[in-house]
Amino acid sequence: MSYRLARLENQIKDELSLILLYKLSDPALGFITITGVKLSPDAKLAKVYISVYEKGLREESLERIEKAAGVIRSQLAAKIRVRYVPELKFYIDDTSDNVERIENLLKQIHKDDKQTDDNGQ
Repeated sequence: MSYRLARLENQIKDELSLILLYKLSDPALGFITITGVKLSPDAKLAKVYISVYEKGLREESLERIEKAAGVIRSQLAAKIRVRYVPELKFYIDDTSDNVERIENLLKQIHKDDKQTDDNGQ
């Protein structure tokens, strides 16, 4: 990946975070964090990964943010200097769920090991 695309991804991520924080104040969205932005090689499409604090509000928050994508894109256009502002596609980032699942599995393995050690001695 080129240095320019990586720099643009970081800039878009930062600006989107500020837009969500200050410009798009919808309490129904919940606590949303922009976790990553991946641009297509031609920089015309940006996949924006979001994390929603409350698991029960994920789908609703995603729907609301997708409805506001046009407004968010126009706000982004005022903040970044590029010839073409990328189309924004939002996705739920489920990395934290995977980490939590792995931690629970590891705890279960350690718990089972401890029980085996206690019974075997």
